[in-house]
Amino acid sequence: MLISDKSFSGERPLYASRDLQLSRITIGEGESGLKESRRIEALDCRFEGMYVLWECEDVTCRNCHFAASDRAPLWYVRNLRMYDCLIDAPKVFREIDNLTLERLTLTDAAEAFWYCRDGEISDLRMEQATYAFMHSRDLSISQVWLMGKYVFQYARNIEIHHAILDTKDAFWNSENVTVYDSNIRGEYLGWYSKNLRLVRCRISGTQPLCYSENLVLEDCSFAPDADRAFEKSSVRATIRGAVTSIVAPLPGSDISYIS
Repeated sequence: MLISDKSFSGERPLYASRDLQLSRITIGEGESGLKESRRIEALDCRFEGMYVLWECEDVTCRNCHFAASDRAPLWYVRNLRMYDCLIDAPKVFREIDNLTLERLTLTDAAEAFWYCRDGEISDLRMEQATYAFMHSRDLSISQVWLMGKYVFQYARNIEIHHAILDTKDAFWNSENVTVYDSNIRGEYLGWYSKNLRLVRCRISGTQPLCYSENLVLEDCSFAPDADRAFEKSSVRATIRGAVTSIVAPLPGSDISYIS
């Protein structure tokens, strides 16, 4: 069923819909506009009401705008596809299973991507990304620009390519995370992580990579402010250039330098 060029508001205006194609529609003030819906396709739509897509399944959004008033718009969704969307709404993406996201901009990414599972994310821009990706797992992420703090805490089985991460306390208590060809800026990187692997990454910020178990660095470089690295970590590293200071890695660690 196609619905186009219409506006809806109030409590649950399209609740439990099935097999909808939405084109240039607006869901305005109210709550739970499409809650518990299935097989929804939205093109050029605007979502303003809160909790618009909760407990939904098989959702595709293209060129849609989630306004700042649309608090927590996407929670408990299974099979989510989103392309070319602008998201000004806070607390987006919670408990999402099986997601494909491409070319998204999140202007208020605080607490985004909590407990998300099984997905691919590419060309992502995130601002104000405090505590983003908490407890998420089994994600492949590429071409991401992220500014925030405390990101990827308790994350599991994450692979990241070509990222710029400007964040303190990234990857705390994470497990099985690999980051390729990325620039990681921020304090206290990767503390208490397990099986964190960094490949061809540039690292800046004080006291990186301490208290980590089975830490691996391959052809990585350190900015001058990245001091007091590797304290009480078990680490195997090949480092390009120098490190300002290293403090007491665990016995058995292997750190070498390449030009």
